[in-house]
Amino acid sequence: MTEPFRYTPAQRRALAAAGGRAGHLLLYGGSRSGKSFALCCALIVRALKSPGSRHAVIRRHCNAVHASIGLDTLPKALRLRFPEVRWVYRRSEGVFHLANRSEIWLIGLDDEPRAEKILGQEFSTLYFNECSELEYASVQTALTRLAQNSPGIVNRAFYDCNPTGRGHWTFRVFVEKTDPVDRRPLTCPDNYLALQINPADNRDNLPPGYIEQTLADLPERQRIRFLRGEWSDEVEGALWDHSAIARCRELRAPEELTRIVIGVDPAVTANAGSDLTGIVAAGIDGAGVIHVLRDASCRKAPLEWAAEVVRLYRELDADLVAGEVNNGGDLIESLLRQLADDLNFRAVRATRGKILRAEPVAALYSRGLVRHAGEFPELEEQMLGYSPFACAKSPDRLDALVWAVSELVRPAGGFILA
Repeated sequence: MTEPFRYTPAQRRALAAAGGRAGHLLLYGGSRSGKSFALCCALIVRALKSPGSRHAVIRRHCNAVHASIGLDTLPKALRLRFPEVRWVYRRSEGVFHLANRSEIWLIGLDDEPRAEKILGQEFSTLYFNECSELEYASVQTALTRLAQNSPGIVNRAFYDCNPTGRGHWTFRVFVEKTDPVDRRPLTCPDNYLALQINPADNRDNLPPGYIEQTLADLPERQRIRFLRGEWSDEVEGALWDHSAIARCRELRAPEELTRIVIGVDPAVTANAGSDLTGIVAAGIDGAGVIHVLRDASCRKAPLEWAAEVVRLYRELDADLVAGEVNNGGDLIESLLRQLADDLNFRAVRATRGKILRAEPVAALYSRGLVRHAGEFPELEEQMLGYSPFACAKSPDRLDALVWAVSELVRPAGGFILA
């Protein structure tokens, strides 16, 4: 016999807060802690309480909101918590239709025609899913549509996220209670409530070893965010922050890429104290957008990391390997030639300061010209933790990324960063 569904104690606290006095509720914490499930349930309760009401789940990427909410969390919440409710999900519309005529819309802000519908409709609930990926200005614009007059409920805005840096607007608004633009105190600070929910609160619903192994084995900056669910200090002078990386996330790269390059920052030794060999692959599409495809960095003997490079070169059908030769000289190319004499190799040499090499790449991110096809925790931690003013040596994975991206935007006849 199937056991009846039970909320976790943390989810019960969240649901009580969703029905409380605060008009804005943020659930923040680690990965797989039950935040989205709780807020989906709160949204459904509101939709059922007011027939004919309209509600929206908003995320940065359209594909992500359909995959994570439309095909997973929201149907799961309806089946487990509200099995008696009749509903239909029309994927082409991106709308859940409930039997009482209430609607739950799924909106990705990268789908411009669909996002514009926000401005043409009024809603009783706006739920900003993974709001660390959203710009504050976009959230403020969407909130102007929190204006439907629905009997039986008071309009509410819900938010959830894995906490990022203390400079992010979510920390400014919900923890500091200040306006993130002008840093003035909020007029109604009690209207903004933040609750922390972590994986340990959802332990009974997680697979064995997820907390103690999967999350505990992440790099320190990732453990702070995804295991402990805490806000992290920003690195002074860092070229990247959490918001910049979150904005560049995509589920997968386009199938058609005009050129693929593998950047290599080699280590010439392979003992326990050696640097990693940075190996990062990226490609560029017809619109000039760069997509980071793989991080295959490793700590191996020279011939072994060379084999990793060749394997990735074949797997991706890459066009070029750009390898830094400051330390290894001709050794790097000769290693690769031993394994693949047809491999296309370009030697690159760091002849200018680290900041001069990394800054143009960071500028491409800020212009929206670089995407990460998935998540690269170790690479992204190096990006977040690197400040050219505080670090004498830039990290290996980051250097490999810089070489790959730089080669992809290198104009004919010259190399823009060296």
